[in-house]
Amino acid sequence: MSRKQTCRGRPDVRAAAPGVLCAATALYLLRVRPRLLTWGATGEETGRSYPGDELVPEADGSSVMATTLPAPPEEVWPWLVQMGYDRAGWYSWDRLDRYGRPSADRIVPEWQTLTVGQRLPATRDGRSWFTVARLEPNRTLVLSSDVDLAAGRSFVRGRDPVPRVRMAGVWGFHLRPAPHGGTRLVVRTRGRGRPRPLTRPVDVLLGEPAHAIMQIRQFHNLRRRVGTGALQEPADAGS
Repeated sequence: MSRKQTCRGRPDVRAAAPGVLCAATALYLLRVRPRLLTWGATGEETGRSYPGDELVPEADGSSVMATTLPAPPEEVWPWLVQMGYDRAGWYSWDRLDRYGRPSADRIVPEWQTLTVGQRLPATRDGRSWFTVARLEPNRTLVLSSDVDLAAGRSFVRGRDPVPRVRMAGVWGFHLRPAPHGGTRLVVRTRGRGRPRPLTRPVDVLLGEPAHAIMQIRQFHNLRRRVGTGALQEPADAGS
């Protein structure tokens, strides 16, 4: 039997690949992406505005994700206020955002002070950071960032030259009392990238899924931590 006869009737994989890719992309954009961007949130939570929204006007993209934690806001707050790469970590996938160094599993008194304008390093080398933009104890914590995407580092708006390829964003944590002594934690993000034809596709296909994966993991780990009570230990807890 000749090679030509052997291949007869088999589907041409190369010819079908573009169609499969288009179908998969459409499925993600129409069905999967909307669920990721609103994971765990109610219609009321996704439809309202939040403190910090005004920091990124005309945002290209946003998300509202939520969970219920088994402790009141005043017991959840200490876990959030001590976040930071060089502090308690981010309670997410530590191998991805902290090079394997575990996030703290205790409340550390030395990390309980936070002020508006304070920088929280986001990376090991300190080249990227979040800035505390809004702070209302036991209720609201909004972190902002301005990143030079080409250089892979943060910049200070109004002081540094505006990079050509950049992203501005907010990562907000909003706490409300929930029934039975719990806390409804709503996490709001808003972002705006430039130039939009370059940054928007990358954000939709890579940035948004990555955020969803990390945020869901953070919810899971926070739920475990607040459920054990706010124990305290020295500042080297996460090492």
